[in-house]
Amino acid sequence: MDFDFSVISDNWRFLAEGVGVTLLLSLASGAASLAAGLVLALLRLRGPRWLRPAIVFYIDSMRAIPVLVVLVWTFFALPIVAGVTMSPFMAGLIGLTIHLTAYAAEIVRAGIESVRPGQTRAALALGMSHAQILRRIVLPQALVRMLPAFGSLLSVTIKDTAIASVIAVPELMRRSETVAGQSFQPIEVYTFAMLVYFVLLYPVTRGVDRFYRRVAHLGRS
Repeated sequence: MDFDFSVISDNWRFLAEGVGVTLLLSLASGAASLAAGLVLALLRLRGPRWLRPAIVFYIDSMRAIPVLVVLVWTFFALPIVAGVTMSPFMAGLIGLTIHLTAYAAEIVRAGIESVRPGQTRAALALGMSHAQILRRIVLPQALVRMLPAFGSLLSVTIKDTAIASVIAVPELMRRSETVAGQSFQPIEVYTFAMLVYFVLLYPVTRGVDRFYRRVAHLGRS
């Protein structure tokens, strides 16, 4: 079987725009889910007791529902329920954020709870407030301990953007499907897409791992 990768050079601008959408969607949803996950984790640990069951239910629900279902529901059902219209990109961003926030919240909660409670008691004895303890003692250590899990979450986020192709988000996988369908060269096109995802993800995983090894001592107590 002969392989002709000229289809890639002929459509490189179209595919490159898809890579840009992939990066934008992954960075936006990753940042939003981390921020929302931090808020949910803090509310679950330090917030009103009556709110905790709702947060736990949300986290368990999102971890039990496939991201594909969340994306399809966000794109097709949410506009009907909420009475609003949204672009495929916005629906993908909302759906991914809703789904990934549950995982981010669990990572943050585990990181915070991994810090020995004796440090909190000692800080309270010194007259520090709970906000000061969280900001100066707990979070600096917890964030270091969360780095490996955050790296994995970022990798999952980048890969999950490919699923957004089912709701017509013009990211790399969606554009690869278009080129493959028009050129009748799926092997070359999907091989290229696979290599692009590898080039995007491998430096992320290795980079986070190296950075963690350099700062791991800051999270020890």
